[in-house]
Amino acid sequence: MITKSSLTLATVVALSLAGANAHAQDIDKTSISYVGSWSSLSLYQNFEKPFWADHIPEASDGNISTQVTTFDQMGLGGGEVFRLLARGVIDVTSTVADYAVSDAPELEGLDMPMIAPDVDTARKVADAYRPVLADAFAKRFDGARLLAVVPYPSQMVFCNTEISGLADLKGKKIRASGRTTAEFLEAIGAEGITLNFSEVPGALQRGVIDCAVTGSLSGYSSGWHEVSTHLYPLPVGGWDHVVTAMNGKKWNALSTGTQQWLTDQIKTHYENPVWASAVDETKEGIACLTGQGDCSRGKAGHMVLVKATRADFAEARRALEQTVLPNWAGRVDQEWVDRWNQTVGAVTGLKASK
Repeated sequence: MITKSSLTLATVVALSLAGANAHAQDIDKTSISYVGSWSSLSLYQNFEKPFWADHIPEASDGNISTQVTTFDQMGLGGGEVFRLLARGVIDVTSTVADYAVSDAPELEGLDMPMIAPDVDTARKVADAYRPVLADAFAKRFDGARLLAVVPYPSQMVFCNTEISGLADLKGKKIRASGRTTAEFLEAIGAEGITLNFSEVPGALQRGVIDCAVTGSLSGYSSGWHEVSTHLYPLPVGGWDHVVTAMNGKKWNALSTGTQQWLTDQIKTHYENPVWASAVDETKEGIACLTGQGDCSRGKAGHMVLVKATRADFAEARRALEQTVLPNWAGRVDQEWVDRWNQTVGAVTGLKASK
């Protein structure tokens, strides 16, 4: 028996689906080449690739076709992709913001050591700084359009030597995840080393470096637990945000309706899910590295988990305020320092000055 209420519900559903199909039919017919971040890591495998390779073509009712790869599959290091984007070689690309700071030092303002000790603060920082980032992308990369900002799991320290806290990092050679991380390490007495992510396991194993910084789950996925013994979870590398942008001419060629549709799809089906997963992926990464907790991704390691103390947090904050922030402020124009203070500074209570 069909009741009035069930008929009403069925009608609403039918109308909603019809509206969705009509909306999809209005989307521009186009193709997008997408170059993503590290192919071996969870961000690309579980979020980037499914979104760009599957969701966008399906949700657009086939109007948008995509070709999807990653910078490492192309033989690139990741730092050059926004330059290729600006030249129109790539339509849309994602890479770690720290990889592109030599071209756009304003990107460093998004994520520095100890600015955001938890994911909620990290997202507030990213949301606050987003308009500044958008302007920086447009200026630095020939009108590029900022599309997304998402985090890797919390960036922590892997050591192939015994440590018991922050003080033990002094004198160690440590692979940094970015320039501000290297400056932070120097401020606490360590030696910040620049090394490609894929080269880290071999360098740890051979003793070329003592420690290295990356996300907990990223380290597990890349086998760092097999060549290191101690895990220090203080977020000395921040969250190593991955930023997505579109070529400016490609963006401007899209209709206003398609631009809005794509923006909504990215936020709902890519950005929000990645942010929601950041805490769980950080925790599971630690569990998989140490064997302390459930690991659904494979055989757990046996790294020693080193507790970060209040004194460690206080010393790390001092290094941020006295060294990292002033150094960054000296690399950018005063306009960007002022805008950082008005956005990120307002969220964190920090102030940058030259």
